[in-house]
Amino acid sequence: MSNFVAPEVKKFVAWDYVVFAGLFLVCASIGVFFAVKERKKKTSKEFLVGGRQMTCGPIAFSLTSSFMSAVTVLGTPSEVYRYGASFVLFFLSYALVIIITAELFLPVFYRSGITSTYEYLELRFNKIVRLVATLIYILQTILYTGIVVYAPSLALNQVTGFDLWGSVAATGIVCTFYCTLGGLKAVVWTDAFQMIVMVVGFVTVLIRGTTLNGGLAKIWEVAYEGSRLNILDFDVDPLRRHTFWTIVIGGTFTWLGLYGVNQSTIQRCISCRSEKHAKLALYLNLLGLWVVLVCAVFCGLVMYSHYKSCDPWTAAFISAPDQLMPYFVMDIFSSMPGVPGLFVACAFSGTLSTVAASINALATVTFEDLVKKGFPNLSDKMSTWISKGLCILYGVLCTSMAAAASLLGGVVQASLSIHGMCGGPMLGLFTLGIVFPCANWQGAIGGLLAGITLAFWAGTGSFIYPAPPTKSIPLQLSTLNCTLANSTEALMTAAPTTVPDRPLLADTWYSLSYLYFSAIGCLGCATIGLLISLITGPNKGEDIPPVLIKPVCNLFCFWSERLKTLFWCGVRHDSPEVDFEKNLPKVIENEAGSDDTFKNNITKENKRRFPGYNPEEKSYTNMSRESRL
Repeated sequence: MSNFVAPEVKKFVAWDYVVFAGLFLVCASIGVFFAVKERKKKTSKEFLVGGRQMTCGPIAFSLTSSFMSAVTVLGTPSEVYRYGASFVLFFLSYALVIIITAELFLPVFYRSGITSTYEYLELRFNKIVRLVATLIYILQTILYTGIVVYAPSLALNQVTGFDLWGSVAATGIVCTFYCTLGGLKAVVWTDAFQMIVMVVGFVTVLIRGTTLNGGLAKIWEVAYEGSRLNILDFDVDPLRRHTFWTIVIGGTFTWLGLYGVNQSTIQRCISCRSEKHAKLALYLNLLGLWVVLVCAVFCGLVMYSHYKSCDPWTAAFISAPDQLMPYFVMDIFSSMPGVPGLFVACAFSGTLSTVAASINALATVTFEDLVKKGFPNLSDKMSTWISKGLCILYGVLCTSMAAAASLLGGVVQASLSIHGMCGGPMLGLFTLGIVFPCANWQGAIGGLLAGITLAFWAGTGSFIYPAPPTKSIPLQLSTLNCTLANSTEALMTAAPTTVPDRPLLADTWYSLSYLYFSAIGCLGCATIGLLISLITGPNKGEDIPPVLIKPVCNLFCFWSERLKTLFWCGVRHDSPEVDFEKNLPKVIENEAGSDDTFKNNITKENKRRFPGYNPEEKSYTNMSRESRL
């Protein structure tokens, strides 16, 4: 029970519901539009990857919107409010992630002509590796989507009075609706619209909050006095929750697992009409990530300035830190009906875009990696119907998983922990395949299992035995100007509690910053995978098509052709056949003799040469299937 009298904060009114409902109506309408517009294009490729004819603009918006979910809208300002603005250092992590994704992973995936990233694993290793990775991805995405659906619904329910399970159900139904009707094109264009709504919502809150709290200079002064601007903490202790090193190094590994090898990201990139467009989309998306990050961090500083003398969480006006942002919005916009509805639309824009991206990616992975393996001779019409059925199935599953998300704590830490525990080992697996020619399938399986074991060991342990307060304690928060309740209960003190016994690893291994889970999984997978590969007999570079390997050693050995050739490990990157239009038939011949992965996707289109290669620009262009069949 609160010892303080909570100020009256109004709930939603009719105009708020109208604005919020407008968001859902526009999103559903986009799905209907593309369902009608593309009704004659019934191939599964058109449905799942937009016919590989998308341009960089909408893809960039879509990527930003999908990964800046309600977790960012609600969680990041709360993190800054409680722990300070060090979260802004993620701008370095984002930059490193985008550069590595665009220059290392994307070229390999794009030029392979794949639809699912896990097709690459079969080409590089075998079917078993592909199947295991696919199942892990499905589990990871369903768990994460549950958090993305549940967290904003709960926060908004308790602060605004917005119905909890009504909003959960509405999110699942609308996302499933426009994913099923319009496919990837509907998802991408809806994301672009939702990105605009998200930024408008943030800017509206920033303008109003800054005006009420004395302007930018005053907010900056209050944040400085409250130690919220102590950003550059170079402590190397890996147990500290957020330092420069945990955010830049741990954050890079975490987001690289989310961007570099994640089906949802790569599916959008390979839907672009050329590799050049795909890379440009990633770099434009980086600008979007920075804009949303700065908006979210500054919202946290504005919120701290507003509540510096009466913290609503410490005073128990709200029950969880994730409710701070919606509470703040309802407080400052209490006299402006309809504006709180805009903020809720902002939060749910992030939710809708992420859930839609997850549903579409899950349907693609399941269809390409599981269904087509069991039924290779499906007609295009049947393939499209199955893809739509999978969208419905995963829409129901992701919405249902929201019920389990209440057990996972704060939304930012919970979501990034899941990505770290699952995405880290997956990042290690793809790194093994793309960077190390000597890695074999035994090493890939062994490394993946080892990485997952290490990451889940650390992650589960940290959930059961949280880090000591000295490693993660929030900054000072005050209730000095809160009104005390007229009750003797305000003077009562809690009875002393017995501190539970903690195992030996609780204050070391289990207390690692959650941002390092991905690094543990990735490095564990790569290290163990290489050791197993060397023990069981490494692959010969001559047997691996160069298109499946990225010769990163060229960056470090640019002065010596001899050293470059040595580190290629036998892969013939200097062969004329490395030209992709000449090399791809060799990939098909070597890798698809017992499997139809490449034959189904490309053989019909590549009888003479790989289409879309421009020797002058050194760029590859996706050509529409219909124009050549």
